[in-house]
Amino acid sequence: MSDHFPLASADLYTVRDYVRFAVSRFYQAELFFGHGSSDAYDEAVYLILHTLHLPLDRLEPFMDARLTTSERSEVLSILHRRVTERIPAAYLTHEAFLGEYSFYVDERVIVPRSFIAELLRTQLSPWIADADMVGSVLDMCTGSGCLAILAAHEFPYAQVDAVDLSPDALHVAAHNITDYELQDRVQLIQSDLFSQLGGRRYDLIISNPPYVDAPSVAALPQEYLHEPELSLGSGEDGLDATRIILKNAAQHLTENGILIVEIGHNRDLLEAEYPTLPFTWLDVTAGDQFVFMLHRNDLI
Repeated sequence: MSDHFPLASADLYTVRDYVRFAVSRFYQAELFFGHGSSDAYDEAVYLILHTLHLPLDRLEPFMDARLTTSERSEVLSILHRRVTERIPAAYLTHEAFLGEYSFYVDERVIVPRSFIAELLRTQLSPWIADADMVGSVLDMCTGSGCLAILAAHEFPYAQVDAVDLSPDALHVAAHNITDYELQDRVQLIQSDLFSQLGGRRYDLIISNPPYVDAPSVAALPQEYLHEPELSLGSGEDGLDATRIILKNAAQHLTENGILIVEIGHNRDLLEAEYPTLPFTWLDVTAGDQFVFMLHRNDLI
């Protein structure tokens, strides 16, 4: 352990003590928080409550509870790994959240954090007038299967295809689909984007593809290096996967189908390359720069 950890258990007794200790160590180590928590305090609280098998939304009643010897060891161990190995918290706990939904994750998949999840919670209103009329959904680059699962919940009569190139990612997605008992409605397909989909067509295609440009990939904080490289970068400018999606989506959309894609910070570049495409930029908590929508007719 680092210098601070071996002796800590002799001086720390309560949950309050461990929260303070963790926040101090996290700030000292200059950890990066971009995989579920926004700062050192939130991440410290999450890791401690999770390790102690306490409700994640109820800290105060337990703040002055004393930890047992074994609990102290477990908490220090997970805090130590977060600091010294810079592993994202989601990989340490094998748990990630999108809203009220929890998903199993490990280092075979990117940690879920898509803005498309926000849009699905409203059933893509007003762009989709009647969620019950959506009969088929494609989640391209599904990773952990999180967006496919959200889509299955929000569009109750839809069959969902969840596509990924990585067989490892599909194993994780299968775990989550089983947890949510959606095996009858969500089908996993290994495919390099559309290559194995034949003539399948969908009322809705959603995708959170790799979109980080090469210079940004090279500058990523160490925490991101635990994620699959395949899930982050997409060519020199980050748009290689998006170009293929735009080229092929029309032939896989039904007559009134729509395409929704997340592209990170690439809006200006994308609009400059496709000046005739009438992108609709959808509002999410971070603004209107990150997710676009196109109708099938826009793509023909």
